[in-house]
Amino acid sequence: MDIIDNLILGFSVALTPFTLFLAVVGCFLGTIIGALPGLGPSNGVAILIPITFSLGLDATSALVLMTSVYYGAMYGGRISSILLNIPGDEPALMTTLDGYPMAKQGRAGEALVLSGVASFVGAFLATLGLILLAPVLAEVAYSFGPAEYFALYLLAFCTLGGMSSNNQAKSALAACLGLGISMIGVDNSSGMERFTGGNLHLMDGIDFLVAIVGLFAIAEVFFFIESHGKSSSIGIKLEKVVIPWKSIMETKWVMLRSSLLGFVAGVLPGAGASLGSFMAYMSEKAIAGEKGGFGTGVPKGVAAPEAGNNAAAGGALVPMLTLGVPGSGTTAVLLALLMTLNITPGPTLFAERPEVVWGLIASLLIANVVLLLMNVPMVKIFVRVLQVPPWILLPGVTMVSFVGIYSLSGSYFDLLLMVGFGILGYALRKLDIPTVPVILGILLGSNMEDALRRAMVIADGEFTYLFSSPIAIGLWIAAIVGFVAPMFLRNILKKPQRITD
Repeated sequence: MDIIDNLILGFSVALTPFTLFLAVVGCFLGTIIGALPGLGPSNGVAILIPITFSLGLDATSALVLMTSVYYGAMYGGRISSILLNIPGDEPALMTTLDGYPMAKQGRAGEALVLSGVASFVGAFLATLGLILLAPVLAEVAYSFGPAEYFALYLLAFCTLGGMSSNNQAKSALAACLGLGISMIGVDNSSGMERFTGGNLHLMDGIDFLVAIVGLFAIAEVFFFIESHGKSSSIGIKLEKVVIPWKSIMETKWVMLRSSLLGFVAGVLPGAGASLGSFMAYMSEKAIAGEKGGFGTGVPKGVAAPEAGNNAAAGGALVPMLTLGVPGSGTTAVLLALLMTLNITPGPTLFAERPEVVWGLIASLLIANVVLLLMNVPMVKIFVRVLQVPPWILLPGVTMVSFVGIYSLSGSYFDLLLMVGFGILGYALRKLDIPTVPVILGILLGSNMEDALRRAMVIADGEFTYLFSSPIAIGLWIAAIVGFVAPMFLRNILKKPQRITD
């Protein structure tokens, strides 16, 4: 009954005309962003966050808009994967394995519609999982003390870094860099300046949004200029779009199984949509066996990864809302949005701001329906976005970033800092060092330091207090496993790439 009452509250917020408008706009923009190779949901949300502040949106409206962009970008990533054999983002990599072969066989329309339906099933079931699991996890989180939160933050760094890079040392370096940046400013306890260099602009620390827009959006502009040049062309033309009812019915159980696997992967901090997509594809390939024809253009090979990665996207919202720990790179950006709006994610959020949480959940249910209705009849329009030349796209991204950041602070120093973070992000990508752990360090560094400091005060400096409860010990073990396991799984993760050769 509590869930029903909360959903009624949520729909009372989500069904207002303005909130519905924001959800539709977010879905449309997100699909376009997802369709553009390389941008992906993290960059799309980072680019658009400053606009939410420029428009003066309240917390619920801003979160609805950004999560609709998030879901829309997860849908849109399949378009370039199927037509160009270029993943719109990393989770869409598995879709290229059978999506592009289907397109080459003249079945591009079938692949696009089927992937849209699979995305809907995965995202819808994940949202239902969020409704059922988030309140339970929020209740569990009430038993967390400073030792448990410190171990939880450590788990986030170990798992998110471990899954986002091919080199654990580089992930650790990126996390340390982010933690170092988070210490810039005035120490909350002692009042001492740290790493400011005497610059008054740095006394308040580094703004989340300046760092995020620089590391994601501006760095992406630099990288896009280098890798794409001035040309842009579409790989396979889309002639006809029909609803493949037969393929949909044949893959209904594939979508269900893949959605469950993807949701579990999303709930695990750091696993994210990439692992959800991989697990879904590989499990269905194992079930089908050699006669399944995976990698040659079969509908199951399109439905499985799309259901898996969209379910993981919804699952990643669970730890962000209930524990304040992002489950993916995009939810790390959304966490920054919440913190900038003076909203603290965690168990108290459900009690103190239920209209925000349940309004968001209701909006996600509506956004899924909107995305399904939008992605089938309007898929030809989204395909045309792939033909936008970079000399138009790049100045647009840059302009949105500069205007958005300047409208927030009115400080030229923030613009210079944003460019500096853009150069840093570009350099990190050239060195194959992941940027997500850097963002995570900036976001959680202060909270992690406060948790450690409170733990040491309670224990009078005795470090064994950090291992004083079963929950803390379990989190420490999970953190170690999450950091070490990718070293052994990396060879397995590389196997699907051989299919594309």
